[in-house]
Amino acid sequence: MDKLIKTFLIMISTLHMIPVGNSAAAPALYVFGDSLFDSGNNNLLPTLARANFPPYGMNFERGATGRFTNGRTLVDFIAEFLGLPHSPPYLSIARTLLRSATLTGLNFASSSCGILPETGSDLGKCLSFAEQIGLFERAVKQDISRHYKTAGELSKYLSKSVFVISIGSNDYINNYLDTRLYDTSKRYDPQSFARLLMDKFSQQLERLYHLGARKVIIFEIGPIGCIPSSTKQVKHKGQCVEEINHLADIFNNHLASTLKNLTSTLHGSAFILGHAHWLGYDAVINPSKYGLTDTSNACCVTWMNGTSACIPELGALACREPNKHYFWDGYHLTEAVYKTLATHCFNGSSVCIPKNIKELVSEV
Repeated sequence: MDKLIKTFLIMISTLHMIPVGNSAAAPALYVFGDSLFDSGNNNLLPTLARANFPPYGMNFERGATGRFTNGRTLVDFIAEFLGLPHSPPYLSIARTLLRSATLTGLNFASSSCGILPETGSDLGKCLSFAEQIGLFERAVKQDISRHYKTAGELSKYLSKSVFVISIGSNDYINNYLDTRLYDTSKRYDPQSFARLLMDKFSQQLERLYHLGARKVIIFEIGPIGCIPSSTKQVKHKGQCVEEINHLADIFNNHLASTLKNLTSTLHGSAFILGHAHWLGYDAVINPSKYGLTDTSNACCVTWMNGTSACIPELGALACREPNKHYFWDGYHLTEAVYKTLATHCFNGSSVCIPKNIKELVSEV
């Protein structure tokens, strides 16, 4: 009976955002991005980009929720480190609940989408970054503001909340590099494309700031040239497709300078760089340093010979030790890798810079 009660309370606090007391380091965690962070929004959209079936979630307490991994995502760990419940997918939360509950965060991330509105459209409907910010704006003005008597109280709540973003990978994987469906690479060279993405991205980050966000962490694009979808389909030398990784490097260089500029020009803001590309790459090349044994293959059985999403219901054929694997499917990471990234970002000095999350939330 005690176990049933505990499970029920976990489900309620995770799904319905019941406050977790005064021990939380921040009042809320708001999440934006793509499938690296999606916790179930795409379940409610007409799209092929879903992960609401086993073996996804095989090591997660609530099973297959829409997370594109075997267990928790990077932002799930950040929520736990902050002392908060996991931020639930915005599209799954009834508006009546939004207006009645004390919110400790929401997740707006949507698989297959990106910064550009057309990215990922071949797979169905997803929420572009601008659309995610639009939904957050609606939540703030129509729902979250109802919990505060004054604009000052609302502003204080938002300024102390943590905002985490990971987006841009799909603008390369599901757009620039997909020459069958897009002519983007013919119209833009790598530098021009990165500048295009950054111009649109920075506009939305400023929009987020004007909605009240002050503590914002934005993760770099990871080593997408090392994912099985790349390495098993593109001819290359070495362990990764370095030409693809170079595209990510160009974007990440623009991102670093953009975030410094935003922090210096937007009063009271802290735009933190999730400088995680190097760690992701190092783990691929030097797996034993991180307790890994396989950094080349998908852990689950996937479509297209290990280069795509997990095939439904083949959990029995998934690898027995996912914590030893880097990749869960052809694109996404295992819980073990997400935990490493989150831990470095929260406590370390080499990933989230110039401040880690622990330092960020300790500021007045």
